[in-house]
Amino acid sequence: MKSRASTVAGMFYPGDPGRLRQLLSELFRNVTSSGDAAGVVSPHAGYVYSGKTAAKAFAAFDEKFDGTFLVIGPSHRGFPTCISQVPWETPLGMLEPDTELGSCIHLPVDERAMSYGSENSLEVQMPFIQYRFPRSRIVPLMMGHQTLQEVHRISSIIITALEKYQKPVKIVASSDFSHYVSAEKAYRDDHYAIEALLQMDVPEFFSRIQSHNITACGYGPIGCMMEVLRTRGKTRCDLLEYTTSGETSGDYDQVVGYAALAVR
Repeated sequence: MKSRASTVAGMFYPGDPGRLRQLLSELFRNVTSSGDAAGVVSPHAGYVYSGKTAAKAFAAFDEKFDGTFLVIGPSHRGFPTCISQVPWETPLGMLEPDTELGSCIHLPVDERAMSYGSENSLEVQMPFIQYRFPRSRIVPLMMGHQTLQEVHRISSIIITALEKYQKPVKIVASSDFSHYVSAEKAYRDDHYAIEALLQMDVPEFFSRIQSHNITACGYGPIGCMMEVLRTRGKTRCDLLEYTTSGETSGDYDQVVGYAALAVR
């Protein structure tokens, strides 16, 4: 596979380059840059629902950043943990991989798993990176089992890789929060889980996810991002925005929750 073709363009975001660029311009237009984060949590739903929140997340990075984005997302279709080492295509063109960093991350490379079944968790983040940080490169990492033990394992691999790589890297953890519950329940449950993230307490975050059956889909990638950045001296996590799909659809009985968080 020479490149990873876009699989959700025209569904999660516009497939036409002009329309996509215009939409991204609108999403970032009224967003104020909020410093220079080391990592963020960004949602991966359709842009009509979560695009504004995702823009808030990406605006937490220094707009001049031209290093590499390590993008960690969950596998919605049961594939094991793997990385990609090929260019990713979007309607805006090709996003080049950082194969040097990728070769330092000792995880299997599986390009077919990355594109199977219109997997959206990683792809939805790519146009934001491409539009906002056009000189950057990427390392997509798809996480399979989302256990705390797996978070420790993957985090350790990433930490070792970053120590060897020694060049600027930002981390994006791709996740939506509660799925298909009332807006009231989503807000209550999601903020309960987010409270632990604001303390950068990954075990407590996992405990709250499990004890309240919170249906966040990317809690593993969030845990990995937090653990890696804590070892790199980052101690602060801010909630930038929380929204739900109900604010777009008008249906507050069955919503999906979206949060933008920044680790500094």
